[in-house]
Amino acid sequence: MANITKKVSWSSRADESGATGEATPLLNGAEQRPLSRQLSGGGNIFQIGRLSTVDLEEEMTSEEESLRGRPKEIAHNEKLLSLKFESLDYDNIENQLFLEEERRMSYMGFRCLEISRWVVCGLIGFFTGLIACFIDIAVEELAGIKYQVVKKNIENFTEVGGLSISLILWAVLNSAIVMVGAIIVAFFEPIAAGSGIPQIKCYLNGVKIPRVVRLKTLLVKVCGVICSVVGGLAVGKEGPMIHSGAVVAAGISQGRSTSLKRDFKIFEYFRRDTEKRDFVSAGAAAGVSAAFGAPVGGVLFSLEEGASFWNQMLTWRIFFASMISTFTLNFFLSIYHNNPGDLSNPGLINFGRFETDTVAYYLYEIPLFIAMGAIGGLLGALFNVLNYWLTIFRIRYVHRPCLQVMEAMLVAAVTATVSFTMIYFSDDCQPLGPDHTEEYPLQLFCADGEYNSMATAFFNTPERSVRSLFHNQPGTYNPLTLGLFTLTYFFLACWTYGLAVSAGVFIPSLLIGAAWGRLFGILLASFTSTGNIWAVPGKYALIGAAAQLGGIVRMTLSLTVIMVEATGNVTYGLPIMLVLMTAKIVGDYFVEGLYDIHIKLQSVPFLHWDAPATSHWLTAREVMSSPVTCLNRLEKVGTIVDILSNTSTNHNGFPVVVEVTAGDEPPKLCGLILRSQLIVLLKHKVFVELARTRLTTRKLQLKDFRDAYPRFPPIQSIHVSQDERECMMDLTEFMNATPYTVPQETSLPRVFKLFRALGLRHLVVVNDSNGVVGLVSRKDLARYHLGKHGLEELQLAQT
Repeated sequence: MANITKKVSWSSRADESGATGEATPLLNGAEQRPLSRQLSGGGNIFQIGRLSTVDLEEEMTSEEESLRGRPKEIAHNEKLLSLKFESLDYDNIENQLFLEEERRMSYMGFRCLEISRWVVCGLIGFFTGLIACFIDIAVEELAGIKYQVVKKNIENFTEVGGLSISLILWAVLNSAIVMVGAIIVAFFEPIAAGSGIPQIKCYLNGVKIPRVVRLKTLLVKVCGVICSVVGGLAVGKEGPMIHSGAVVAAGISQGRSTSLKRDFKIFEYFRRDTEKRDFVSAGAAAGVSAAFGAPVGGVLFSLEEGASFWNQMLTWRIFFASMISTFTLNFFLSIYHNNPGDLSNPGLINFGRFETDTVAYYLYEIPLFIAMGAIGGLLGALFNVLNYWLTIFRIRYVHRPCLQVMEAMLVAAVTATVSFTMIYFSDDCQPLGPDHTEEYPLQLFCADGEYNSMATAFFNTPERSVRSLFHNQPGTYNPLTLGLFTLTYFFLACWTYGLAVSAGVFIPSLLIGAAWGRLFGILLASFTSTGNIWAVPGKYALIGAAAQLGGIVRMTLSLTVIMVEATGNVTYGLPIMLVLMTAKIVGDYFVEGLYDIHIKLQSVPFLHWDAPATSHWLTAREVMSSPVTCLNRLEKVGTIVDILSNTSTNHNGFPVVVEVTAGDEPPKLCGLILRSQLIVLLKHKVFVELARTRLTTRKLQLKDFRDAYPRFPPIQSIHVSQDERECMMDLTEFMNATPYTVPQETSLPRVFKLFRALGLRHLVVVNDSNGVVGLVSRKDLARYHLGKHGLEELQLAQT
């Protein structure tokens, strides 16, 4: 018998029976009166009692609200699952309207739909590539101006003294630029903070994250990431490209903009969650492709990190979007670099070519690579643990927008100060050859014809620093320089991730790894005989970069392919794969990947690939929500309005049953209808009595439901008169007559597999005679996870 640890207290308005439970602080600092759920053990069978979830938002006066809205400290408990997140409807609603539309559609109609899907994917790739191009050019130009101003200032003051003025100039410039980026994120669109990858992972997993694919989010994301990178923070612009691609996909595939209130009357068929989610996975892949010049890596990223449901045609279309994206970026950047048609800049980060003859590897180096993977896993776990505690501190204390902006400015100023101090005290001078690749070489206190090596790492955009660590000649970096750089940049990057700015963690991870990897290579070379330089530092910089990135984000398949595509050399496929596997195994022993940690901190009901290992003894009856609010096939309008208006049971799916009979027998199931459908029916007043009196009534079509998608009006905005409340509504035509059901004795893993693989939102639990006994939703399954003490159950709270 598996062991289940009960750490459950249900937060709700009041407990009628007066039961008390363990008090759990909610995310919003609300005062709560908990309910306890009983675990009764009888013989060998555990019975888990169920209660339906209740809304925690109490009616408050404006005075109370203002007091409660600004708590000094927001208590945070990660043993919570938030009820504010809804699921996406990935399953098609096969009602009579849907079947009639399919019957009417000709063969040519289906062909046109298929062509439309390819056109949409092509457009997604094109616009994602354009956005990547815009970000790249804006960062290059603005960072160039900033570094030239600071460089000139430093050179002037090196001769006459007073370098502190240069430091103040650098810190003020950084803080001012980052302040702009932080203000637009913190005050206008907080969801645009960070890289956006955790949110897109959740969206593709089937969770509806509010505002994640809005046009406003995209604008704030793009401007925010430009400010973050130009402001000198330890961030990259590659991660946010994935989020940007997803927003572009969500917008284009709908053929309209709800934000701009413009409807272009195209792609109307795709206005539903099923189609939209497929296109968003194509957008995410196009974002990866534009960022790294890795179309195959993009497809694999969508497959590994996101989409629950996959088919062959979807793979092909996503690959097409990725290819178009990298080609568009390539083409426009070639025009920007004044050699149109030269397609050698496939991504935002270009690692440069690793030539096989100069950097071959040997069998005896493979154990060294695996050891580097283990180091990457350990450092990645340390990074994630530090960032986890830092994020909890931010949730508790730095939750006001003005505080978030001030923190971002502080980090920008500290980054500039640390960089300046490191460059100032470094005496690592290197000769400036005729073929030098340094963009902004700083002489400082070095002799004429030499430059400060530490400045190459700090006084540059992160992408350039990565490339110099990969490709600069052996001897360009002093081991002490690399060691100090790794140490300082590690803590700066850790502090920066999670600020209220748009920023990715890919490039900082690569930069930290490349620095300690190059250091590892230099130390290896110094241990061997002087004449034989078999440890080429650039090769170890690449392996270190892969190890560090793998240790932080824990992606395996897609990251291997992205790294191989970005280096343009398949020779490194095996070492990179071994390094990433080792980094993941070692890192997972201590803590989860960075994105998974942030998903958990947001209390998102995320469904992993499989149910917890020891959950076969739990059945659908113990997991389901009950009692279920059911509707009759012919239901009174007043009853429907009352059910939808009831805030305490904010349900989204209602089983439709044959007339409920008196007695204890559960009502027989005959279909399922969604809240959104009922709202559209009420809005159009599809009542039986009105249909009889108005002979010319236009029959409701699927187009009416698609036009209302995705922002269905709230029930409060629909006016129903007292007379109309007495009317009846026939749900037969609109309900899904064949919803997925499971018997109540089905084990949790079987329920989980069915729910996860088909991307369901509701799964009806029935008894032997097809009577409705319960309903399984995403939160019921996401509550169970394998902890250190066996199977644990999370709490649900309206946070």
